[in-house]
Amino acid sequence: MENRTERQIAKFFQDLIVSQKAHLLVSAIYRFADGFPRKEIYGLTSQFRHAAFSIPANIAEGFTKRSRSDKAGFMKIAQGSLAECRNYLISASDLGYGDSQKLMVQLDEDGKLLAKYHDLIMALVK
Repeated sequence: MENRTERQIAKFFQDLIVSQKAHLLVSAIYRFADGFPRKEIYGLTSQFRHAAFSIPANIAEGFTKRSRSDKAGFMKIAQGSLAECRNYLISASDLGYGDSQKLMVQLDEDGKLLAKYHDLIMALVK
């Protein structure tokens, strides 16, 4: 594993692994929601997709902020959107709309990465 001094500094939000993973999560959630019944298009499908899209959007916006508290605030919002996705995934599973196991694992992994990024911001950014 490379140590921190060897890592390149991210110039754009797309350079962040947490951002890349969040974008992959959006794609996975969109594909999963494609299997929902048509009657859910303006309900669960729309809400789920909106929450998913909010995760990388808040990471991107937070990346541009200069203060530690502003950056951390946007990461907290992204974490809230991730929790919202977890709730929708549980509901979709309860309603029998698909096998959510793989997506739940991806949500858990992304949640851990987002928490680590938040902690890094709090430790390093002045």
